[in-house]
Amino acid sequence: MKTPITLMLAVLSLTALSVKGQTQKDSLDVRQAALDYIESQHQVQPEQFARSAHPRMVKRTFWTDKKTGKEYLRETFTDAMVLLTETYNLEGDKFPKEPRKEVIILDMYDKTASVKLIADDWIDYMHIVKLNGKWQIVNVLWQFNDSEKQ
Repeated sequence: MKTPITLMLAVLSLTALSVKGQTQKDSLDVRQAALDYIESQHQVQPEQFARSAHPRMVKRTFWTDKKTGKEYLRETFTDAMVLLTETYNLEGDKFPKEPRKEVIILDMYDKTASVKLIADDWIDYMHIVKLNGKWQIVNVLWQFNDSEKQ
């Protein structure tokens, strides 16, 4: 049986870990990286996307082969996403006038963070890392809200 003092020490230890792990500035910078990722697509700003993503970022999702019905993993990389950002919303018709962009920091430590981005038609789970003082997205796993689209 744990004594009240043992339980209090355990709580204090966990509190000390979380204080080291997350500063207000880091939280704001992580949130901004996720916003740069999505807003760059809304506003056709490829340089904004490039700022948010590490050059070796990988974006993945499952996809369904329309002929066989088999699911497989699709991957996209930073360079392809920058190109997509240049053209995807040129006509301004890919997103609502007030697009949804809800950023939830799921977990964070001093150099790593896990983030959930809820957009209009899909959801992104991101891993974001702090390298040389800058927070950048390194992994994205996403799916449409309606997985039948994939």
